[in-house]
Amino acid sequence: QVQLVESGGGSVQAGGSLRLSCEATGYTSGAYFLGWFRQAPGKEREGVAAFYTGDSRTTYADSVKGRFTISRDNTKNTVYLQMNSLKPEDTAMYYCAGSRTRWISHPLAGSGYNYWGQGTQVTVSS
Repeated sequence: QVQLVESGGGSVQAGGSLRLSCEATGYTSGAYFLGWFRQAPGKEREGVAAFYTGDSRTTYADSVKGRFTISRDNTKNTVYLQMNSLKPEDTAMYYCAGSRTRWISHPLAGSGYNYWGQGTQVTVSS
């Protein structure tokens, strides 16, 4: 059973930085995607970044390119989302997600993921 546990959210002023962590347990073999998604009140869920464990390729939403970095520490089974130059519009609940061991054509689409964390709140004030 795959489980995902996020941590690292909080409140920060615009221009600041936060790092989110997601510990993924339960994967035994094979390659899979780990993604970060966010949802603000009254808005649809948005895929932010994704990491493919097969070859470490990354995918980013245009809205965060150049500001956010997704990475993985294999030894800790943890994926990180480093968020720099934060803007008020980054305010949202952030969720970590994991796929089954298969390829996903659109890594930023939530439909490709089967496992979800509980979420961690990020609030950016102006």
